[in-house]
Amino acid sequence: MSNEEQYQGYRGPAKEVLLANEVAVWSHVIVHTDTRDYEGILLPRSAGDDSHIVIKLLTGYNIGIAAERVKSIEEVGVKKANYRIPEKEFPYDPQLPNVILLGTGGTIASRLDYRTGAVIPAFTPGELYGAVPELADIANITTRKLFGVFSENMGPKQWRITAENIGKEIEEGKDGIVIGHGTDTMHHTAAALSFMVQNPPIPIVMVGSQRSSDRPSSDAALNLIHAVTAAAKSDIAEVVVCMFGTTSDKYSFLHRGTRVRKMHSSVRNTFKTIGDIPIAKVTRDGVYPLRKDYRRRRKERDVIINTAFEERVALVYYYPNMHPDIIESLIDNGYRGIVIAGTGLGHVNKPLYEPLRRAYEEGITVFMTVQTLWGYVQMYVYDTGRDLLAAGVIPGQNMLPEVAYVKLGWVLGQTDDRKEIIRMMLTPIAGEITPREQYDGFIIGQGGLPEADEFLKKFS
Repeated sequence: MSNEEQYQGYRGPAKEVLLANEVAVWSHVIVHTDTRDYEGILLPRSAGDDSHIVIKLLTGYNIGIAAERVKSIEEVGVKKANYRIPEKEFPYDPQLPNVILLGTGGTIASRLDYRTGAVIPAFTPGELYGAVPELADIANITTRKLFGVFSENMGPKQWRITAENIGKEIEEGKDGIVIGHGTDTMHHTAAALSFMVQNPPIPIVMVGSQRSSDRPSSDAALNLIHAVTAAAKSDIAEVVVCMFGTTSDKYSFLHRGTRVRKMHSSVRNTFKTIGDIPIAKVTRDGVYPLRKDYRRRRKERDVIINTAFEERVALVYYYPNMHPDIIESLIDNGYRGIVIAGTGLGHVNKPLYEPLRRAYEEGITVFMTVQTLWGYVQMYVYDTGRDLLAAGVIPGQNMLPEVAYVKLGWVLGQTDDRKEIIRMMLTPIAGEITPREQYDGFIIGQGGLPEADEFLKKFS
């Protein structure tokens, strides 16, 4: 083995530590440091850092260890990893539904790049089948990669292309659609598709993963199995997000695309339905609705695809001592719409009143939402709210801030008429505004959990 192969990416103090201890990349090692021992696989290193060695712990997580802290390294074996999964063609069964998997990137379609230690969008949808062969027992799956990007790089351009491709797949007779997506902005895309793809005749299921496929705790495979199950077997013909419903590998929930939000940076059941309950629970065995007010699957292929979107819309999260120039800069830069996530019932400080009034006078539509997420905007209760109403700010009822932002961009893509903008914004299209909130929605942030239902029965 050449020197380059033995010490891939290592140089400087980090390489000197490996040379001194006579260990190479892919060795199974125990690293003894000045504070504790670490056991794992010695990984290749990026060329940009010469002072740390990197190992994959037995738990599946990667850590960097400063070379200066290493007292000795003990080699206990060698385990060179092969993380490439071969692509496979799906077998065809005429008795099974036909589902298309559209890939956009994200952790569910990713692998770990051991040059940098970063998760990169590298799996094609075909490779996913190689990793999750159980999918062939659920549906006939074809795959198509639309993008290969992290979800922070998804935006109106990608939303439009995704919506247009959904329309094509519906027209071609697919029984269900699954969209692989990064979790960080999946709720934004779910909202956008809910407005751009109206009255679909089949399930449109978005799915992601909190843990990459190479980790023992990955949720990628089971999330994908549940999503394909929902797309193939469910009669819920809406845009939904399918993700773990609990931290264990028991079931997933189907969340309505306009009421869902990512609520934790790392836990596997990060997605919650806000101010409502999920539409259904999904297991390997099937789909179990938790409510009845959803759009049903239909045989006809008619669907409304409307991808017009105004990108000059801003979402502003209010904070104490916010200065007027925040709003003024949006006005001066030609923004056509502003959504504010206000405090409490929908409030901001007095210095913002004048620029908000100016925004109204210059034809900019401003909507108020609440940063509490749960609850409704109520601007008639305090003087602050009434002053903002007088300045032209419009209450956004209980739309989530991100959903209001997406909907305003979509509405402004349809019309310039202020009355029509307000009418469309305040008229529910895809469940983004609800007449009331569930009694248990706020208590646990996730209606429909059996464990919580058992507890609540004691008091009902």
